[in-house]
Amino acid sequence: MPKTVFDGPVDDRLVDRALEGSRPGSFWIERTPGDRRPALTADLACDLLVIGGGYTGLWTALAAKRRDPAARVVVLEARTNGWAASGRNGGFAEASLTHGESNGRTRFTTGYDALDADGLENLDAMEADVLGFERNADWERTGVYGVATEPHQVPWMADDVDGERAVFLDGPAMRAAVASPTYLAGVLRPRDSAIVDPARLVDALAHACASAGVELFERSPVLGIERVTGGVGATTARATVTARRVALATNAFPTLLKRLRLFTVPVYDSVLMTEPLSAADRSAIGWQGRQGIADSANQFHYYRLTDDDRILFGGYDAIYHYGGRVRPEYEERPQSFRTLAQHFFTTFPQLEDVRFSHRWAGAIDTCSRFCAFFGTAWGGRVTYALGFTGLGVAATHYAADVMLDLLDGLQTRRTTNPMVRSTPLPFPPEPLTWPAVQATRFALNRADHDEGRRGLFLKTLDAVGLGFDS
Repeated sequence: MPKTVFDGPVDDRLVDRALEGSRPGSFWIERTPGDRRPALTADLACDLLVIGGGYTGLWTALAAKRRDPAARVVVLEARTNGWAASGRNGGFAEASLTHGESNGRTRFTTGYDALDADGLENLDAMEADVLGFERNADWERTGVYGVATEPHQVPWMADDVDGERAVFLDGPAMRAAVASPTYLAGVLRPRDSAIVDPARLVDALAHACASAGVELFERSPVLGIERVTGGVGATTARATVTARRVALATNAFPTLLKRLRLFTVPVYDSVLMTEPLSAADRSAIGWQGRQGIADSANQFHYYRLTDDDRILFGGYDAIYHYGGRVRPEYEERPQSFRTLAQHFFTTFPQLEDVRFSHRWAGAIDTCSRFCAFFGTAWGGRVTYALGFTGLGVAATHYAADVMLDLLDGLQTRRTTNPMVRSTPLPFPPEPLTWPAVQATRFALNRADHDEGRRGLFLKTLDAVGLGFDS
């Protein structure tokens, strides 16, 4: 199999030294743990119950109070707000609702342009919300570079330029902007992405919810929901909530609606965070615009700078564990961290003295079309948004209004678009899911090593609507 640029040798001693002092756990959450909320200990009744205290749940609760300030809105979180994907992601807020243009055009051929416009409008609206919060979330509308690291990706970069929203950079121009020897070309989309501190966003959003009158409860996992007279009953270990309506925002964790349990699988994504770069390090790499960066492989890397000049470097591996389980021990996978470290030093060999301060991983709710899906249940009293597949920081802001529109029975531009009106194909049950996911990962890796050519297995998945094309 031909080699890619990331298959080149990196000294194991360099990797060992760089990882030696790193500690497990999200840098973001360690730096901004947020305000703690009480557990639910007494029964209550409410107009809207939101289950899940990550981005999806918090945006939904805030939007609900803005629509009806008199409504009683309650959020139940199993652990602490934002402790899972919302506090562990890379902090990329992307305009795309469809996990990239190629994936969107493939799946929503007649409605993609409207979805693209909705995505940009949503990012603008999210920016206005975040900048209006009382607490700072380190929001920067930096734009994002897509970079080519293999020769066959360069034509993709050139073809990706459309109108005023994208600028093509050849190899010398791209390397002048950010000094990596791996860059052969790039595309800058200055309006299509922002970077944000994930945990500070959770903190600012939760504070906004509380200020608006949302009741937030942590360490209150919902054990089950059932139909009751006039609404839905949700049971925790210590109390019961009776709600007229319910919004499910459970992300990668098992959904409370059994009919949806084959529609998502949790895959683990890993991240490294460097120590703060020195002035000499910053000078060596350039990167003056602080844009986000992602390369163009199927198994891609994403990286960005923090406000204190660290580099977050993540992606590449996407690890599925048999049975779709989400467990703490899955967050510590040395092989994934070593691979990321090797690829970091391939990308920035001039930073060989840089060390990593943090390493972590988290589960992503992946669906077969690689972007969110929505729906209602129980006569329209329950709604859900699932399957964001790693591009949910901004899409959750959009999802909040989709879910509330669905609960209200509204015919809006959001509820009538093909993304909201369609559902992805489910995954097969175990024992079939695990080998299917492994075969897909192998095929994607093979395509990356074969100038992007998709073999028979991937072409078959494409034909039935299961192919990954971001």
